[in-house]
Amino acid sequence: MVKSGVDVTAVEGIVDMPYAIPNLHVDWRNAASPVTTLWWRSVGHTHTAHAVEVMIDELAHAANKDPLSFRLALLEEHPRHAAVLKLAAEKADFGITLPSGKGRGLALHESFHTIVAMVVDVSVTGSTVKVDRVVAAMDCGIAVNPDVIKAQVEGGVGFGLGAALRNKITLTDGVVDQANFDTYEPLRLSDMPAVDVHIVKSNQPPTGVGEPGVPPIAPAVSNAIFAATGKRLRSLPFDFELLKSGEKS
Repeated sequence: MVKSGVDVTAVEGIVDMPYAIPNLHVDWRNAASPVTTLWWRSVGHTHTAHAVEVMIDELAHAANKDPLSFRLALLEEHPRHAAVLKLAAEKADFGITLPSGKGRGLALHESFHTIVAMVVDVSVTGSTVKVDRVVAAMDCGIAVNPDVIKAQVEGGVGFGLGAALRNKITLTDGVVDQANFDTYEPLRLSDMPAVDVHIVKSNQPPTGVGEPGVPPIAPAVSNAIFAATGKRLRSLPFDFELLKSGEKS
């Protein structure tokens, strides 16, 4: 997996991002660690989607631009990406004013030649975050089995939410602190939001659906939390205590 000294799975999804960034430099450093690190569902796209989509959202905010229109302006040379993003935003009523304590965020990512956009609604009370709804749009070419596609997106949402909200492993003196499911708490049914999946009609060859549902969910949640609170949570899994302290991670 290493080409020219670079692990391609560490930078996929960022070196080939669809956004028209005129000056782009991607750097990577291999950190030696006694703790083995390997991939999980969607391989390198798990972290690159989060890095790109949270940063794009920050840039939109810094430019005082709507996060949807800001992205679309950077996608003029990628009409398929723009169409997926527009569909998700339309179905989710993105842009309307929400009550206090609620936020709506979006994210877009291509992996395994499939484009997925997600719009997420969250409710925030203190340091408690509840993901209420996920509206997803996917362009995977010809939809061979729409039910399977929807199921894979729903499963990807659950898998990605687990990593964003719950699945934390810590070590003390080289020993994992979590011993069982009382200290390592997985995503529960009560954490699972309503998921609405829309498939873009296409005559392109069919592409992957098993993994592309994972990458956009965490950044979309992060961006929704920012919309609700004005505070950025950048690291996974999210440290919700930072919502009380006002710090950023």
